[in-house]
Amino acid sequence: MYDLKGLCERAVSCKLEAGLLSTEKKNEALKAAANALKDNYEYLINENNKDLSMAKENGISEGMQDRLRLTKERIYAMAEGLVQVCELPDPIGEVMEEFDRPNGLHIKKVRVPMGVIGIIFESRPNVTADAFALTFKTGNCVILKGGKEAINSNKAIVKVLRDAIETCGINPDVLLLIEDTNRETTTAFMKMKEYVDVLIPRGGAGLIKAVVENSNIPVIETGTGNCHIYIDKTADPQMAVNILYNAKTQRISVCNAAESLLVHKDIAEKILPLLKKKLDEKNVEFRCDEISFEILGDGVKAATEEDYGKEFLDYILSVKTVESVEEAILHINKYNTHHSECIVTNDPESAEKFLNGVDAACVYVNASTRFTDGFEFGFGAEIGISTQKLHARGPMGLKELTSYKYKIYGNGQVRA
Repeated sequence: MYDLKGLCERAVSCKLEAGLLSTEKKNEALKAAANALKDNYEYLINENNKDLSMAKENGISEGMQDRLRLTKERIYAMAEGLVQVCELPDPIGEVMEEFDRPNGLHIKKVRVPMGVIGIIFESRPNVTADAFALTFKTGNCVILKGGKEAINSNKAIVKVLRDAIETCGINPDVLLLIEDTNRETTTAFMKMKEYVDVLIPRGGAGLIKAVVENSNIPVIETGTGNCHIYIDKTADPQMAVNILYNAKTQRISVCNAAESLLVHKDIAEKILPLLKKKLDEKNVEFRCDEISFEILGDGVKAATEEDYGKEFLDYILSVKTVESVEEAILHINKYNTHHSECIVTNDPESAEKFLNGVDAACVYVNASTRFTDGFEFGFGAEIGISTQKLHARGPMGLKELTSYKYKIYGNGQVRA
């Protein structure tokens, strides 16, 4: 039987050490870990190939295989993420507020680590490095539970990172991986409230739903991405084509890829054929409402109600025409997952209506939704994209992985 309790106890035992590490010591270890990833890229790719072979044998989709795949370039990008985190200010110890009370008490609100963070994720092994970098820089210990489809990749990455940490004289148990892939172990991990301070799920809708419903540990909910591109009647056609092409096809397997296209009826006849022609380069399947179906004719399919609420993670796009920016906002708020939404427009008034009316963590004007990413926001890396409204929203960087405490200084005060 897998010793999950023992693993959690190891994390708790080094919680104090992790929280007291100096910024210099943390940065030293992060740089060593980044170099180790690059030095061991061939080993990591070989282990990843084992997972890819199993994925192909099991009929895993192309999009999911892309999420799983490691290349030299992706490993070097993981390492660069660790280096960027080094260069970011250390939030631990930051004085958020400071004030005096009439009775002479001096009070500071200070940013502190959360403690032990648990992260349950699916097939993207780069999450392993990102999670380590951000939790470690913020003085936390992390327990990772990846999906069985990436077990060889995750074990290899964790081994490389732990070895690098240890060479810097730091207890490697600040980073732990649950290597058992049984579903029962995952469920048991969700009940480890005695040891784990916060739990973060990162993956598909099914995983997130399971964690939210079964965990007795506080959860920061990350979300799936049913992201929309709305092309307003004043949009520049070439800009619209470029943004949609990038948002939909640059990488289909990620949560910030566009899944749905909305077009103002006044520009539909002009813009839809241009969009279709460009996305035909990637064989994107259009699933259209009645108006867009009539405009595009052969080569498209009729959309169902289910299509408008679906994260495809594939070369499929739902399409709908609308009569106003207000209708676009209502449609998005009905079907979206509160992740990332975009308006393409040259009308500042429409842009502001969209920015203020759409309920999402990230709302764009004239830019691809693919920028919703901790690296692109300058956070160095991210734990995930939070689609909830408490504590953290949008890409979660360093500050979102901290809590705070009040430090109160007195000189003998007692309460009357």
